[in-house]
Amino acid sequence: MKQLNWGILGPGKVAREFAVAINEVNGNIAAVGGRSLEKTQRFADEYNIDKVYGSYSELLQDETLDIIYIATPHTFHYQYIKESLKQNKHVLCEKAITVNSRQLQEIVTLAEEKNLVVAEAMTIFHMPLYQKAKEIIQSGKLGKLRMIQVSHGSYKEPDPENRFFNPDLAGGAMLDIGTYTVSLVRYFLSEQPDQVESTLKKFETGVDEQVGILLKNKLDEMAVISMTLRAKMPKFGLIACEEGYIKVDDYQRPTKATVYYTQEDRTETIEAGESEKAFHYEVESMNNYVGNQTNNDTLKLSVDVMKLMDEVRKQGKVSYSFE
Repeated sequence: MKQLNWGILGPGKVAREFAVAINEVNGNIAAVGGRSLEKTQRFADEYNIDKVYGSYSELLQDETLDIIYIATPHTFHYQYIKESLKQNKHVLCEKAITVNSRQLQEIVTLAEEKNLVVAEAMTIFHMPLYQKAKEIIQSGKLGKLRMIQVSHGSYKEPDPENRFFNPDLAGGAMLDIGTYTVSLVRYFLSEQPDQVESTLKKFETGVDEQVGILLKNKLDEMAVISMTLRAKMPKFGLIACEEGYIKVDDYQRPTKATVYYTQEDRTETIEAGESEKAFHYEVESMNNYVGNQTNNDTLKLSVDVMKLMDEVRKQGKVSYSFE
């Protein structure tokens, strides 16, 4: 497979860690584009990027680029993914990939029309440990999947102006930590839930700050999700089957999990991957998707996740003025 040329759109904080991954996996970064030429130049100097553009549109018009990595705030993802696709670029976009399902469906349709790859930079879908855990679940060693539990809590300063609570920036728990919790659930469920029950507490700005979700699909697999932006909670995932369960702590970039064989009264530790290489796995996967070495099955998961988050926000009457 030929080396693919990556461009970074949005040289911010998240893009810094990702730039390291692209350089180490891909060998180089072909270009970077930002709104401030001075800031973008500093980013390029730090990560040895030859081409520097002082606007996003200039970056996207570079015909030598194959893949655009989008690292802007998620309120702008829809716009820049569409513009990238119109310029015949494959796209790897930070989470949340869009703000709602309508936006994501437009992107999926456009990508299919142009035969281009779009994927969400979601660690859950690319960590080797989860691939190993899924193989155990699908092997039937633990029996039929019954229940998934996910907990995620972090304390954010209750400032109406910051991105977590600002409705103009599509703030709220669902589109921040919710993308991880729901992605973990959907990754392991055999099919999309058709029953969604939820409750949430709003912040003073109208966005969701605490959320509880119950899910069930037609196979009677269930999930319970709890999340908050106002308190610390253990960040864990638990996938329970009839004859055992798998527990993952610090579930966003895990390298280790414990398998409990309840019928045999024994445990097993499984390990795979490195936390520090979470973004490396996303770059490798994207290269393989574009090179047709593996199928991009993650976009369907992202679509399902966005539909579930839409439904939870609908039930809680949380919306944004620009939707």
